[in-house]
Amino acid sequence: MSTYLRLRAVPAPALRNSPAWLERLFASDAEAARRRADRFREEMLDQCCLDQERIYTGAPPTGPGDRPQAQVVLGGRPVLRTDRRKSPLLVLTAAQARRVAGFLEQADFDALWDVARDGLLPRYGGRTAEPETARAFAVAHRELRAFYAHTAECGDAVVKWRSEACAAPLPGGSGAAATRNLRVSGGGHMAV
Repeated sequence: MSTYLRLRAVPAPALRNSPAWLERLFASDAEAARRRADRFREEMLDQCCLDQERIYTGAPPTGPGDRPQAQVVLGGRPVLRTDRRKSPLLVLTAAQARRVAGFLEQADFDALWDVARDGLLPRYGGRTAEPETARAFAVAHRELRAFYAHTAECGDAVVKWRSEACAAPLPGGSGAAATRNLRVSGGGHMAV
């Protein structure tokens, strides 16, 4: 089963609280969404959505009670799907998307990586693979930062759809067997 997380920007006035409406947002393929000239934009993380989440959730709060870093990847208000056995869709309001964009704009990837690296490196080949692994996560960070910055600039909300496999931890392992693919909209596929 393919593991991925899709994030789609939606104009705030168009956002509906209907699970069926939200599911239809993702009925079109990702490539078509990326080619559109309108404001519907999409980012996608393949197979590493939980690991990319760890990059941000280890960051210290930027203020009292303020945790936009917990909303970058898997955060948002859950909306149960029409098939309740499937993982819920996640929705960030335009205000939450702006806070996430502000966090990502100020975030120092190297500092985030330093906090998360010891937990992630064993899954991606250990210390010898660190330059390549850190580079792949940094690319995803830049893509997410650009996505949220543009989303905030447009005043849009964000809807997230994650595959069922992304809802559970990825199979562990170390060394070459733990290599995963990281896909972001602008960068194609990267092995990490």
